[in-house]
Amino acid sequence: MIQADNVVSFHYTLTDSDGNTIDSSRGAEGEPLTILLGHGSLIDGVEQALIGHRVGDQFVTTVAPEAGYGVRDETLIQRVPKKYFRDAEHLQPGMVTVIESDRGRHQVTVQKVGSSVIDVDGNHPLAGKTLNFAIEITGVRAASAEEIAHGHVHGSHGHQH
Repeated sequence: MIQADNVVSFHYTLTDSDGNTIDSSRGAEGEPLTILLGHGSLIDGVEQALIGHRVGDQFVTTVAPEAGYGVRDETLIQRVPKKYFRDAEHLQPGMVTVIESDRGRHQVTVQKVGSSVIDVDGNHPLAGKTLNFAIEITGVRAASAEEIAHGHVHGSHGHQH
């Protein structure tokens, strides 16, 4: 049975509340996602849903914004001078870029580009959305002491970063 500090491999298909597919592990490469459970590599709602399942289990879980990418925060929509962007002249609405501020680096989505400023949204693109994950567990094993100490899964050939 899956519990914290297990290495879990699973396929998933992520859909929004309208049933539109957002992402899937069954894409071109078709490899399952492998994570160290309980170390923050997944949104909380998916981590909690995995607990108690076994290899071969298939299930759907619905994740509310609070257990997913958070609720939308309208204060994260801001107008920022172009000087804070790399390649500001190439940015278009809908593009995701990184902005540097005195509080560090932040990923933002461009909403509007003006002559001297750019309107950006600092919310995660999936913030405020209820998400559905169809999951199939393909593997479970106990994590090694080294994996637990490092907080992530190591590859089949040992420590890989």
